[in-house]
Amino acid sequence: MGTQNPSAPPRAQARNAGNKHPHRAHRTTTGGLQHDNSRHTARFTVIGNHLAQHRELSLLAIGLGTHLQSLPQGAPADIKSLTARFPEGATRIAAALRELECHGYLRRDRHRTPTGRIVSRTVSCNQPAARFHPEAPTPSRTPPVEAEPQPRPSPQPQEPCEERTPQGPRERKPLPAVPRPECHVPALFRAAADLLADLRRHHPRMLLSASDAAHLTPGVAAWLERDVTPAAVRGALTADLPPEGVRRPAAFLAHRLAAQLPPPAPYRDPAAALPPVRPRLPMQNCDGCERGFHAPEPGLCRDCRSDRKKAA
Repeated sequence: MGTQNPSAPPRAQARNAGNKHPHRAHRTTTGGLQHDNSRHTARFTVIGNHLAQHRELSLLAIGLGTHLQSLPQGAPADIKSLTARFPEGATRIAAALRELECHGYLRRDRHRTPTGRIVSRTVSCNQPAARFHPEAPTPSRTPPVEAEPQPRPSPQPQEPCEERTPQGPRERKPLPAVPRPECHVPALFRAAADLLADLRRHHPRMLLSASDAAHLTPGVAAWLERDVTPAAVRGALTADLPPEGVRRPAAFLAHRLAAQLPPPAPYRDPAAALPPVRPRLPMQNCDGCERGFHAPEPGLCRDCRSDRKKAA
C-alpha cells in the first residue's frame, strides 16, 4: 500500500465553538423595547409601576387612572367631562372608572353642602395598598420590667386514688367563612355594617358583638353588591328562626350568608335601562269649564266630556 488517499484530511480538525460555525448565520438580538429618556424638570407626574403595569386592569383603565393622577386639585373628573375630553364613549369610561374603584385607585364619596345639596366628590389614590394596609406601629423601646421572683408554693400531697384534670375555659369555635364582594367599595361596607347594627331592633335575639359584626360585614356587602335590597337581606337572614332560639347568632348568620348567596346580577346597560321618554303635551283651556289640561288640540277636558256623555 504505497499509494495514499489524497482526499483524506491530514489531521483531525477541532470543532468550532459557539456561533462560529461556518454554516450557521450570525444571530443578533435586535427586538425588544429601547428607551430614550430625558430628565423632566417641569410638568410631570410620578406614576407607580403598580398602576402602569397592573395585570388585572384594562389598558383604558390604566390610561384613565394616569390621567386622573395628573389632573390638578379641583379639576372636573365626572363622566360627562371625561367624555368631552376623550374620544371614548360614556359607557367605556364608566366601565374604566368602575375598574379603578374596584382596585382602590378611585373613590367616589357623597357630601352634603351647606345649602343642603348632595354632591359627589371623586378622589384619586396613587397608592391604594398604603390605604388598605397601613404600616404597623413601631414597638416602643422601653426596656421590659422584670418581675420579682415569687416563692413557689410547696406541693401538697395528693391522695393516690384521686385524679385531677385541668378545667380551663372552653375554646370557642371559629365562625364559618362568609363570601367576599368582588369590588372593595367603602359605601357597600358601610351599608352592611349599618344593617347588622340595626338587626337587633327587628329581632332582639340577633345581638352581635363588634368582632362578630366585623366578620359578617363582607358577607352582607357581597349580597348588596348583587343588587339585593337591605330589606331583602334582613328578611333572608331572619326568616324561619328556630322556635327554641339561636345559641350563636353570628354562626347562624354566617351559615345563611354563605349557603343562600344569590347569583350575580346580570349586567344592564345604563342607557338601555332608562324608560322611553314620552312627549309632553301642550297646555289647553277647557271650552266648558275653563280648566287647564294637557292635550294635543283645544277642546273639552275629561270631566266635561263625561258630563256630556251622561247628559246625552
